[in-house]
Amino acid sequence: MAAKPMNILHVFRAPVGGLFRHVVDLARGQIARGHRVGLIADSRTGGERAEEALAALAPQLALGLTRLPMHRQLNPGDAIAAWHVTRRITQAGADVVHGHGAKGGAYARLAFAQQSVVRAYTPHGGSLLFGHNTLAGKIYLTLERILMRRGDLFLFESAYSRDIFNAKIGSPGGIVRVVHNGVSKAEFEPVALVPDATDIVFMGELRHVKGIDVLIEAIGQLRQDGRKLSATLVGSGPDETALRAQVTRLGLDAAIRFMPAMAARSAFALGGVMTVPSRAESLPYAVLESVAAAKPLVTTSVGGIPEIYGPLSDALVPAENPQALAKALAEQLRARVAAQFSVDVMVEGVLAAYAEAIGQKVV
Repeated sequence: MAAKPMNILHVFRAPVGGLFRHVVDLARGQIARGHRVGLIADSRTGGERAEEALAALAPQLALGLTRLPMHRQLNPGDAIAAWHVTRRITQAGADVVHGHGAKGGAYARLAFAQQSVVRAYTPHGGSLLFGHNTLAGKIYLTLERILMRRGDLFLFESAYSRDIFNAKIGSPGGIVRVVHNGVSKAEFEPVALVPDATDIVFMGELRHVKGIDVLIEAIGQLRQDGRKLSATLVGSGPDETALRAQVTRLGLDAAIRFMPAMAARSAFALGGVMTVPSRAESLPYAVLESVAAAKPLVTTSVGGIPEIYGPLSDALVPAENPQALAKALAEQLRARVAAQFSVDVMVEGVLAAYAEAIGQKVV
């Protein structure tokens, strides 16, 4: 017997990055299975790409889309946002309110409702990136521990995130499940490089946790060693100015270009080897998308990334180690040249072209 259709509200702050992709994919899949879905998101972030994605999804949202200011840090406006979520739950007759990220999770669990509603929470990193060794960490992790009591369902993208939650916050009293992020069948098609592709490409938010500064330092080391490689950094974020200054300071302006945020497959076409040099992650879409597209990849051994690699996780690079990252990049670039620019590949390519031309002649 088919499952009874549910009314589902997703609450999240910034419509950017892997969290946004996760929510959009989840909403589309739930709608395709007959459920009624609505979204609540921040109105101050996301930019043009988020506007386009939300505009495309909005007609399918039976429970609507609302956007209002949501601040990254604690703010008096949080009370207004939590009240808005409460009203939306009642208006939609929600069966489930699913909070994503620290702020979305807080609003979903702080909201009150006249009817019985399941409060689900997926951290997506969020507060889990903090430690008890800082004042901010103590505050956010304490708040998470308090809010944990109002959660009914805790969904983690990786076993790593679940274990970190247990260690830093505690064991939830509600249902706990690990459900890995996923990619679509269309993403398994290889991506062809553009004519001016660089050797390396990075795609993601330009912020400290992503380790882009370590990548820039590694590129600088490789160029000092005589490897005249180039890189494209795709994305935007709070550290962009500092990263551009680092590039200039190291004399790498001619080697490293910055590009605005774009779809993953468009970014993959801009560089030969995808690099994910993160200091911390949960289960990043950038890695899943790269693997699906058969993209050469160098990434760090953090968060749930070893879960993706499984028995191949020995190939991962330690975080915050520019020397190890430089070595892995050099090896991957050599492997790419060996695979794509060998005499055998050349000969086979020419023979294949001969066969195609002969086939057309015969016809």
